[in-house]
Amino acid sequence: MAKVILLSGSPRPKGNTMQVMETCGEVIRQEGLEAEIISLHNMQVRSCIACYRCGELGHCSIDDGLNEIIEKIKEAEGLIVGAPVYFGTARGDLMSALQRLGMVAGKNGGWLSWKVGGPIAVARRGGLSASYQEMLMFYFISDMIVPGSTYWNIVFAKEPGTAVKDIEGMETVKRFAGNVAKLIKKIHA
Repeated sequence: MAKVILLSGSPRPKGNTMQVMETCGEVIRQEGLEAEIISLHNMQVRSCIACYRCGELGHCSIDDGLNEIIEKIKEAEGLIVGAPVYFGTARGDLMSALQRLGMVAGKNGGWLSWKVGGPIAVARRGGLSASYQEMLMFYFISDMIVPGSTYWNIVFAKEPGTAVKDIEGMETVKRFAGNVAKLIKKIHA
């Protein structure tokens, strides 16, 4: 069965970003695909050190738990990333994870190519579009396929539980998650 990894970059295991990922996971499962949600909340992800040893090792030289996640992403057909917005940008450790993931994949045959997915930004107010665009850069340079929706994948939220009250934002990301699943099914038909 085709699988989508949903990666939550929030330090809050039950915060708004995780609630958005859980909603997207439900949509993917309703489309008949497997969805696994992974949270970075209990990890301390280091930044890429540009040692390029991943090309020799087949995995990142930094041993902080990210290699296990990278391996799951390698085996999946899709990747959706959710990030809370801090000070106008996507949370730093999530971007570090994406940069290391991109480096490992790129130095080992470019295995992210043709995986389907995209980013979702969650914030109280500002920085949503910038964070969404920041994360999109990872998808495009990795030769991945990003389906659209009826708006950009952004959700307004502050206190835990308020993301689901952003009706337009939640409908947008649900449509996006459904499009990810449908496109994966078409590619792998």
